[in-house]
Amino acid sequence: MLSGLKISIKDIVYVLDKTGLVDKKLDKWDKNDIYVFAKNIREKSKPTLILANKMDLKYSEENFRKISERFKNKIVIPCSAEAELALRRADKMNLIKYIPGGEKIKIIDDGKLSVKQKMALKYVSGKVLDKIYRTGVQLAIDTAIFKLLGMNTVYPVYDIERYADSKGNILPDVYLLPPNSTLIDLARIIHTDLAKGLLYGIDAKTGLRIPKNYVLRDRDVIKIVTASRERKK
Repeated sequence: MLSGLKISIKDIVYVLDKTGLVDKKLDKWDKNDIYVFAKNIREKSKPTLILANKMDLKYSEENFRKISERFKNKIVIPCSAEAELALRRADKMNLIKYIPGGEKIKIIDDGKLSVKQKMALKYVSGKVLDKIYRTGVQLAIDTAIFKLLGMNTVYPVYDIERYADSKGNILPDVYLLPPNSTLIDLARIIHTDLAKGLLYGIDAKTGLRIPKNYVLRDRDVIKIVTASRERKK
């Protein structure tokens, strides 16, 4: 049942040890034991954060303070999803320059903005960016991926000198991999045939060869060498 929820044996063993239930037979568990196990396994395998939305509204700061005090052991991030959507749409329309997660926006041509659009941008700047420094949406995504899940970014390349693919594009791809992922895990994600022919990898930053079981680190730039590539030399 737990495997259907993508809960690993490693997490189960960790929680059993943490809760002291490892030495207690399952048929001897009482309701409290079940509750303690369920609570801890959920927190371990499905970490969560709280997104305090609508920070532009009245009383939002007080509500944020209350939520933060009530859930002291949780990450609580203030945000405004509506502001993020508005800024991304305006950026897509080339009305402004906005990088998701950024603290500032740049108006490209004030003359192209309607009165309504100017008022909207002024509202977002005053009620959101000046108040919580960013919309909070990208911060929440980054926190969930890198802090809670511990994911690593890995860049596969063809040319280790220029960090480029075979067509000359610089760092064209990036993959998110869970902790303790290896070189062969990366190869499998890219293509199953790549994994089958995998010989070794090359760390583009150091130029050193790395084995199939090399544990990837965040921001690694890796060249994958396969049997077919070796034959072409």
